[in-house]
Amino acid sequence: MAAVKDFSVEEKLVNLLRLQKTDSKLDEIQVLKGELPMEVKDLEDEILGLNTRQTRIEEVINGMTEFIEGRKNAIKDAEALIAKYEKQSDNVKNNREFEAINKEVEMQQLEVKLCEKQIRDANEDLAEKVKALEIAKKEVATKEGVLNHKKGELEKIIADTEKEETALNKLSADARAHIDDRLMYSYDRIRKSYRNGLAVVPVERDACGGCFNSIPPQRQSEIRLHKKIIVCENCGRILVDADLNDSVEVK
Repeated sequence: MAAVKDFSVEEKLVNLLRLQKTDSKLDEIQVLKGELPMEVKDLEDEILGLNTRQTRIEEVINGMTEFIEGRKNAIKDAEALIAKYEKQSDNVKNNREFEAINKEVEMQQLEVKLCEKQIRDANEDLAEKVKALEIAKKEVATKEGVLNHKKGELEKIIADTEKEETALNKLSADARAHIDDRLMYSYDRIRKSYRNGLAVVPVERDACGGCFNSIPPQRQSEIRLHKKIIVCENCGRILVDADLNDSVEVK
């Protein structure tokens, strides 16, 4: 590649114009995509969060179900002990043994009541969690529907513009390779300063094509000579004459 310092000012201006017009076409493609890439990313993150929440609810439900089953088994064990103690009571030899067995029976009956209460409370909590899970599932399904729709829109735009975008990116890279670092830095800095991304603009109707500030006749004459890089004193954009601007096309 030829050293950029060997290029004339006019050649540098031509490369800047080519880069600007290429980047502007790339900007148009991004405008066409609009907020879709960001919306798709946000929806994917949101669905990931909802799925995590759904998983946590399912884990809680499984834990509650296991707890309820454990309490039911505890009731069976207590009832089995009650039956055992009641059978033993038929063979007691004195009041002391009878009272001891009765105390054991009462303790197991209290255990049954406690387990039954725990099961009722757990079932109430479980019903709420099941409802929350259904809501979460519906929310995920709704978000996934929106995501699929937006993805479809974005994929269609990408498919329609992919070939053009690839070619434009190649042209942009080639133009950048023929512009010295100092000019490239200025160009990128100016582009980032304005929403329309215009860093290089023509003089139109005696005014800057970016901010529309009036350009004096003497300044316009200097711009047409292509002897040096001239910027708008008002907005800082790089100025070119209309003829040079019209001569550079990006297909």
